[in-house]
Amino acid sequence: MKLASLKGGRDGHLVVVSKDLTRYIDVAAVAPTMQAALDDWDRLSPALVAIAAGLERGEGDVLPFEPHQCAAPLPRAYQWLDGSAYVNHVALVRKARGAEMPASFWTDPLMYQGGSDVMLGACDSIPLGDEAWGIDLEAEVVVILGDVPMGASREEAAQAIKLIMLVNDVSLRNLIAAELAKGFGFVQSKAASAFTPVAATPDELGAAFDGAKVKLPLLSFINGQPFGRPVAGDDMTFDFPTLIAHAAKTRALSAGTILGAGTVSNRDADGGPGKPIAAGGLGYACIAELRTVETLQQGKPVTPFLKFGDRIRIEMRDAEGHSIFGAIDQDVVKYARR
Repeated sequence: MKLASLKGGRDGHLVVVSKDLTRYIDVAAVAPTMQAALDDWDRLSPALVAIAAGLERGEGDVLPFEPHQCAAPLPRAYQWLDGSAYVNHVALVRKARGAEMPASFWTDPLMYQGGSDVMLGACDSIPLGDEAWGIDLEAEVVVILGDVPMGASREEAAQAIKLIMLVNDVSLRNLIAAELAKGFGFVQSKAASAFTPVAATPDELGAAFDGAKVKLPLLSFINGQPFGRPVAGDDMTFDFPTLIAHAAKTRALSAGTILGAGTVSNRDADGGPGKPIAAGGLGYACIAELRTVETLQQGKPVTPFLKFGDRIRIEMRDAEGHSIFGAIDQDVVKYARR
């Protein structure tokens, strides 16, 4: 089943969306919001699944689905955790600045707790104050969790995955170094994140999701030009159950926690850094990685970060070419306080 939150109020209005992303049915009688559904998932999800099945048969009060009407599936979340499961990405970035890669990075996941009070809808603009901040996209796969007990086993962690979606984890690269140098993590250098219109239950991905990894290309475009198509299941050092169990080592996680695997990053076929799509490679999921490769190969970065007016599209398609979650399709704009 596929779920979305239409704009309205702080927490949106839950609807069930058809598999082809063209129609929806209001499910307020079952759960008014996505968080309400997650809070009582075992009891409520069967009713939502039944409505989704009826929608495919043309039953119910069906309305046309428009992604621009969507808030983020969780417009505000109790928790947003983002890992760095693709250690290739971390290794490249550190190599470019001459920093050694600690051996522990290959065995102990990196993870930070991001701001979760304001999430952007898939078609919302990205409002920022200054291009000099180094505006970058980060295309990632994320999961929404049910309740996870402290000290969860791998099996418990896997069972906690209720929904899957994509995120543009907007990063402000020119603010990161100074902020991390303080030794206290990201705050200003991570802008509000944007999510796909739809979150899907794992079964919607079929064989492409094995309970641990999503084995499909993650597509990104900048101003209509293909930028990246790395395969999300490849070169993923830490899979989702591993990340979830890591997050729950010392505390429980509440239903509605969003957990990301970090910027998808693939090595080239020869084992070296990935190549741009124009050079026959799979491209990248963020500009920073392309700039890192340029630095390693040419001595300096060439590709600029995003500017006001630039447009980003992030999407994932199934084996038949159908969009699974709908697309994040947004522009970067100068913030103007109202």
